[in-house]
Amino acid sequence: MEEIQIPPYFICPISLEIMKDPVTISTGITYDRENIEKWIFSAKNNTCPVTKQSLITGIELTPNVTLRRLIQSWCTINASHGIERFPTPKPPISKPRIIKLLKEAKSPMMQMKSLKTLRSIASENDANKRCMESAGAMEFLASIINNNSSEVFEEEEGFMSTKDEALSILYQLKLSENGLKSLIMSGNGEFIESLTRVMQHGSYESRAYAVMLMNDMFEVSTPTPLLSLKQEFFTQVVQVLRDEISQKAKKASLQVLVHACPFGRNRVKAAEAGAIRVLVNLLLDSSEKRVCELMLILLDQLCQSAEGRAELLNHPGGLAIVSKKILRVSKVGSERAIKILHSISKFSSTPSVVQEMLSLGVVTKLCLVLQVDCGSKAKERAREILKFHAKAWRNSPCISNNLLSSYPL
Repeated sequence: MEEIQIPPYFICPISLEIMKDPVTISTGITYDRENIEKWIFSAKNNTCPVTKQSLITGIELTPNVTLRRLIQSWCTINASHGIERFPTPKPPISKPRIIKLLKEAKSPMMQMKSLKTLRSIASENDANKRCMESAGAMEFLASIINNNSSEVFEEEEGFMSTKDEALSILYQLKLSENGLKSLIMSGNGEFIESLTRVMQHGSYESRAYAVMLMNDMFEVSTPTPLLSLKQEFFTQVVQVLRDEISQKAKKASLQVLVHACPFGRNRVKAAEAGAIRVLVNLLLDSSEKRVCELMLILLDQLCQSAEGRAELLNHPGGLAIVSKKILRVSKVGSERAIKILHSISKFSSTPSVVQEMLSLGVVTKLCLVLQVDCGSKAKERAREILKFHAKAWRNSPCISNNLLSSYPL
């Protein structure tokens, strides 16, 4: 069979495949729309892949109609070789169209219908999401969530409120970093309080969206808004964690608390909200590596406060589960578990705690840590713990003879 020669200017520079919907960016280079949208929006690149020039001044994808028609004609001519003609692509959503929809959505009678249209538009592609954000959709959706009253409509899957719908769209938009920062700083923490109310009173689905959106916001936040988080916020995030709504919601809840708890007062609030007990209970049944790591990271943060250490020691399985996770999760997990035990040993080591650690096999685990590749910092902390309590542990029959040689003098 005769080899088909594809004109080089039909080929997308990113994927090296024939273009279906050629668009030209501000640098004058033409790409396939799907490929350049992935490069810009999903991979969050702000440079031209070919020229490396910055695209920060504006990202506009202009359809290259002439090239598209040439490609379609070439496909038609080569149809006998099995080449299918690409259909004319659907034009991307326009900013005036979004603005019109947002205006219609301000009418109570039209709001739910307009929100469903916005959801459909957002689900099509990343370019639509960015267009919606630039047209003011974020501010409008946030205003619905901030509103204490919300219309409720009966749908096929059950009852749905405008607040639920607005929240799911806002999360689906995957806002830019600037958009997320704007949300968290808006109204002196008003939006965080609104999401806290959703976590308290919303449906399981809305509570999950609320904590997942909160995580996106906290990932780009400065410390300032995190320092003023209220006790109710921690109570509701811990409750979402306790309810195990979904795996995504669980991870998001853990990450939210990890973002919030490098700050001393927040550690106390999280401990008072019952975070320690929930974490220990979840660790007993958790085996997924990343989830266990997040839990141990959070426990480490909380145990840097006296309240956190007291809560861990009050839980019957607290010390046992932390010790169990050493050398069983990952290097990160082991380092955090050892750091927790180090905090307990240094600041909360009563005679009963020291004896409990011995009976739980903590000493054996720490001696093993000194023999394996577990990171220099972890080894150093393990050695310090063993030295702290050498008088009580060194000659204990609970330590096997083959490990005694690892016990630091």
